Amino acid sequence: MLSVDYEVFGKVQGVFFRKYTQHKAKELGLTGWVRNTSEGTVVGQMEGDDTKVSEMKHWLQNVGSPQSRIDKCEFKNEKQVSKTNFSKFLIKS
Repeated sequence: MLSVDYEVFGKVQGVFFRKYTQHKAKELGLTGWVRNTSEGTVVGQMEGDDTKVSEMKHWLQNVGSPQSRIDKCEFKNEKQVSKTNFSKFLIKS
């Protein structure tokens, strides 16, 4: 299992980005969280099967919510984990 932090830049606030991110993560069976930042980005952490995390990375970089514009997405602190730290995928305020 893989754990990775992410930050998405662009027009990603006020466009239901967090809701769509949660929906996609749940669809893929990932756990973690997502929240808006005061800098206008969206940050979060995801955990799950390596291939599903890869799918989510692609989604965060290239798809997003219908009204969003993704300029870039950065991933950091990627590491293998033996078990998830979260029970579901949450939207944090």
